[in-house]
Amino acid sequence: MRTFYSEAHRLHHCNAELNEGQLMPCFEMPSRADMVLDRVKHTNLGQILEPTDFGFAPLTRVHSERYVEFLAQAWERWAALGREHDMLPLAWPPRRTLARCPEDIDGQLGFYSFDAGAPMNAGTWEAAYQGAQVALSALACINREESAAFALCRPPGHHAGIDYMGGYCYLNNAAIAAQAALDSGASRVAVLDVDFHHGNGTQDIFYQRPDVLFTSLHGDPRREYPCFTGYADERGEGAGLGFNFNYPLAPGSDWTAWSQALSDAMRVIAGYQPDALIVSLGVDTFKDDPISSFKLDSDDYLRLGEQLALLGLPTLFVMEGGYAVEEIGINAVNVLTAFDALR
Repeated sequence: MRTFYSEAHRLHHCNAELNEGQLMPCFEMPSRADMVLDRVKHTNLGQILEPTDFGFAPLTRVHSERYVEFLAQAWERWAALGREHDMLPLAWPPRRTLARCPEDIDGQLGFYSFDAGAPMNAGTWEAAYQGAQVALSALACINREESAAFALCRPPGHHAGIDYMGGYCYLNNAAIAAQAALDSGASRVAVLDVDFHHGNGTQDIFYQRPDVLFTSLHGDPRREYPCFTGYADERGEGAGLGFNFNYPLAPGSDWTAWSQALSDAMRVIAGYQPDALIVSLGVDTFKDDPISSFKLDSDDYLRLGEQLALLGLPTLFVMEGGYAVEEIGINAVNVLTAFDALR
């Protein structure tokens, strides 16, 4: 299994996020990717490759053009005001407000975000852009008749919606890859999100579409971030009705409870008969992760990889969350090695 990776992720390293009512050091940091890459290098997973640049066009297949333009220009506009500190939004549009985008950078930061957990610095756009290219390059590898590939993306992407950022995410790498798979000939694509936090952005992008099946195992939104999506009754809308499956789980869920939800999600995916599977690979379900409440052990990620291999689908793994830095590499690579061993 080839791994795609870009050193450009290091350009995104912000100082603080708003969490628990205070500014604190970001949990999402460059060392996350370093730990995973180091583990990949010491495991027989094949080549580590730099991405090809596929340009802007694949990004605007899932994100609005105005949003992508905002991301690309945001830091330049911020710095032009003499600001050298990280960008964070000042205000958000409240309910029953017309969707009017302000002209100034502070207003647009709020308009194009849903939280204060996605700070930006001078290198954020380049890092996010290259992360999307990593996902697209890994997909292209699968399109060349490889059975699987790993996109070591950073920053992550599954909280980024059609026209908003949040939760450390700016461009939705998994969704961009899913759309690219369709554009390259696939009829149906399934996305399985195993991150602890609901993939609200991916759901937003495909909620009204039948050509991408979205399944997500995550913490119950009644108690867990991102708070407002991820309920079991969110099944899609219009043509997409019946193609969205959420599995909200209780705090403290271990492999026994978690794997029951996984089995049902796999049943749904198998019934959908997709041409490809994209796994939003978050490993913040680990028992010692600082911002989750699930209780998976490192060996459980081996079981996850084995289960996914049984689907027998071309599979793209896209890195999402995981913040117990010492273990993130072990857990992510356990999934990949166990999957690879059965393919």
